[in-house]
Amino acid sequence: MKIKLICDSMCDIPEEINNKEFVEMIPLTINIDGKEYKDGVDFTKEEFYDVLKNSENLPKTSQITYVDFKDTFEKYTKEGYDIICITGSSKASGTFQSANLAKADVDGNIYIFDSLFLSLGSGQYVIKAAQLIEEGKLNAKQIVDELENIRGSVNLLFVPFTLEYLKQSGRLPSVVSFVGNMLSIKPICTMEDGKNKIVSKVRGTKQIASKLVDMILELNGGNLEDKILTIGYGSNEADFKKLQQEVSKKIKAKKIYITRGGSCICSHTGPEILAISSSY
Repeated sequence: MKIKLICDSMCDIPEEINNKEFVEMIPLTINIDGKEYKDGVDFTKEEFYDVLKNSENLPKTSQITYVDFKDTFEKYTKEGYDIICITGSSKASGTFQSANLAKADVDGNIYIFDSLFLSLGSGQYVIKAAQLIEEGKLNAKQIVDELENIRGSVNLLFVPFTLEYLKQSGRLPSVVSFVGNMLSIKPICTMEDGKNKIVSKVRGTKQIASKLVDMILELNGGNLEDKILTIGYGSNEADFKKLQQEVSKKIKAKKIYITRGGSCICSHTGPEILAISSSY
């Protein structure tokens, strides 16, 4: 079985997964101050954080086009691959629809999977699919079926350190942003039915790391020994060190991955963010 695992750059995945020879990430387009860039191609994540901090306008993301998907699908089906394509939430972008339109026009076995998450949440499905491909026991359709089976186990929590970007993108009312920034209230967010949702709040930044760890433990019944955990951050390395310490103290997991927030998520949350995600 030859299987190619394709994802879009709304999926934040660890480098050790991204570097596998059977994995390919197709980048979204980011428009910054009138210039277009390919996410993760024209700049690194670190470079993007600097651009974001210095940009006069909020970056805008554009979905991956039908042509981009069609060209990629044709390339690998002609080489004899079955394709698994995992996309960020269809409720947040038209990328899932673009992938399905391209699939209809390409001969071959192509399976499109809507993660209904972004960032580390979408990344959990890519990690799982990569694991199953390496085990070599399932075909592409069976792997996608298994991704459906783990939907109920995927959890994502993230905290933007400023509300300014959410306000500018229209995802948070101005008065809520103003009061939140004035009182240093940080929202703890998740995704439900493919959309962002605030599930808790924390005052200041000192308690964010411990709160995230306590909440992910609660979501998993206090035990992650049979789960995969991914922890992530943006430009705020010092805050991430605290999260690592809390994870080390409180959590035993089957595997712990580390990744960075990409430009698709950080365009809306700002460069300073902490996130934690778990799944089977």
